[in-house]
Amino acid sequence: MQIQDVFSAYKDDLRQVEKCISDNVISEIKLIPEVAHHLIDSGGKRFRPLLLLICARLCEFRRNNRFPMATVMEFLHTATLLHDDVIDQASMRRGKTSSNQIYGNAISILVGDFLCFKAFTLMTGIGNLDILKLISEMGDIMSEGEVFQLTKCGDINLTTKEYFSIIEKKTAVLISASCAAGAILGCAPQEKINALAQFGKNAGMAFQITDDVLDYTAQGKDFGKSIGKDLEEGKITLPLIFALKQSTEEEKNAIREIIARKKSSQKSAREILKLIKKYNGIDSSLETAAQYISKAKAQLNVFSDCPEKDHLNAVAQYILSRNI
Repeated sequence: MQIQDVFSAYKDDLRQVEKCISDNVISEIKLIPEVAHHLIDSGGKRFRPLLLLICARLCEFRRNNRFPMATVMEFLHTATLLHDDVIDQASMRRGKTSSNQIYGNAISILVGDFLCFKAFTLMTGIGNLDILKLISEMGDIMSEGEVFQLTKCGDINLTTKEYFSIIEKKTAVLISASCAAGAILGCAPQEKINALAQFGKNAGMAFQITDDVLDYTAQGKDFGKSIGKDLEEGKITLPLIFALKQSTEEEKNAIREIIARKKSSQKSAREILKLIKKYNGIDSSLETAAQYISKAKAQLNVFSDCPEKDHLNAVAQYILSRNI
């Protein structure tokens, strides 16, 4: 089964999510929907809403509350992107000029805040205290991840343990919550809620690792951001960590100098990519991602065979094979 087959199976549900998104990006302050739609309508795959919809259906929940809850996950994801682009001084997002470049940092941050609070408004309408607790705790963890990443910016001594902590807090926890929320809506037993939360966490870890690999290997026009952007921002990611572990002192000093410039050129990115390839940083990273996907799939053993279980397995496999 291909990822396109999964999206096709949920096309009607996703259409309802799109309507819910549009209905809730409304304000008498015209700039708010304008900025929000600039990013929301820019080609995001609705990956987190899709996972919530699959998990809700897996847990036999088909009531309309799944649509605002899926919207919550997309709003929170979009808010983090708006904030991240300000922090990173990004110029592109999903192949378009980023919101902070068009509207300014202050507006981008405030519209991100609007989407966060709108998400909580939607959750109060759903009225499930367990979901409210889940998302509140998730927000705490994501904020910790952002601060931790900033403190480690440009640190070539970043350990794999620290890297995994950052990506778990910044990326995996939101994907985990998307899966768990679907199960909570379905009043699933705790064992199944935990299994889907762990599925999402492991899939999210793999998702970020492959994203970090793509930063060095993808075609910029397809990837939606300039290649080597993480390097320019001083982010030490897994391919580089693997390379640094084996690099000579001279090579480490060269990497340190490139990162210290805080303005990486394509030439610099190529130099570092050459070192990463020399020490198998790409292959080692993809092997690590594959291990996380195996762990994710193992969590689904508590569920009987069904189309929804196949859909989750297909999503997990897609994470490893994606090129954008």
